[in-house]
Amino acid sequence: MLLHLPAAFSALLSHQTCIDNNFGTQPDMLKRHLYKKFKMLAIALGSFYASSFCQANDFQNSPQYFSFKQKTMQTYGLSAEQVDWAMSGAKNVPNIINIMNRPGESKPWYAYKTNFLAESTIQRGVRFKQQYADTLNRAEQQFGVPQSIILGILGVETGFGSNKGSFVTRDALATLGFGYERRAEYFKDELAALIAWSYKDGVPTSSIVGSYAGAVGYPQFMPSNIPKFGVDYDGNGHIDLRNSAVDAIGSIANYLAQHGWQRNQPIAFAARYIGNNPDSVIAKDLTLPTPYGVLKSQGVMPMNPIVQIDDLDLVNVIQLQENYGHIYYITYPNFQVITTYNRSRMYATALWLLGTEIASR
Repeated sequence: MLLHLPAAFSALLSHQTCIDNNFGTQPDMLKRHLYKKFKMLAIALGSFYASSFCQANDFQNSPQYFSFKQKTMQTYGLSAEQVDWAMSGAKNVPNIINIMNRPGESKPWYAYKTNFLAESTIQRGVRFKQQYADTLNRAEQQFGVPQSIILGILGVETGFGSNKGSFVTRDALATLGFGYERRAEYFKDELAALIAWSYKDGVPTSSIVGSYAGAVGYPQFMPSNIPKFGVDYDGNGHIDLRNSAVDAIGSIANYLAQHGWQRNQPIAFAARYIGNNPDSVIAKDLTLPTPYGVLKSQGVMPMNPIVQIDDLDLVNVIQLQENYGHIYYITYPNFQVITTYNRSRMYATALWLLGTEIASR
């Protein structure tokens, strides 16, 4: 990549050349003195301007950087210069590693849910629902995903766009990719996807901000998911999950549909358990449901007697901790689809309850 230096620097170089060409007309001592002065000034200015274009990259000396760059080039057809340019100025943010090393979801359900089921969040969601009613209805019709679930995800992820994150996404992903050994390859792949996406989108990589784990925009998609599941739902020819709530609505619905959402099927029902061995009924793996008849024989039933569940329906049982004791839910495959967005059962329950409450108002 050629950098065009400012006119003043070019003029300085021209002046230096002029001195060089007139050596024969000036005393040797004066010629050497002026030449040295101009040369030193030219080098200093050159260094200043070059540094303003190419900033330090905290990760370029990592033993893994070369292989990362090669893989990014091969996967996305980028040049070495493009990768280095995107990484110019990248900063290591050690606090992100500290956040990742904290125990996940150490709060019990009764404390966890207060983060998301506050009245202020519900009211914000009601306003969002009213503002984007047509888009939410369109997405529900097209993809089969209830608008309550779309609203729940937007509420839990970013408070309907009010908090999309403030970490430079490139720096967050690089910090994790080169410093968080447990999932280093995953985060390096997401960093590569971010660089490729930024070139395709025509935005500086350093301008993209999001969560400490590298998620972006209203729906907090990881970079690799943007080209896979992002939808240009406002029809402007550009998928913009950072600024377009309409694109975010369509993209969330598309994501869930692509992950197996079943149209017009239940999500979950509050349940009660009258047995004395809850570990025998609580699901170990939500992708391996059990016929309801089997669970019913072990003491599981819907809390609401009006709810009728076929004995052959494939369901799971989850347990959460309320301040007065354990509570249970019978969950359907659609609940498991929500957990592909975030594996936490508390997360899925919170967004389901939040979205249901917003949709009812």
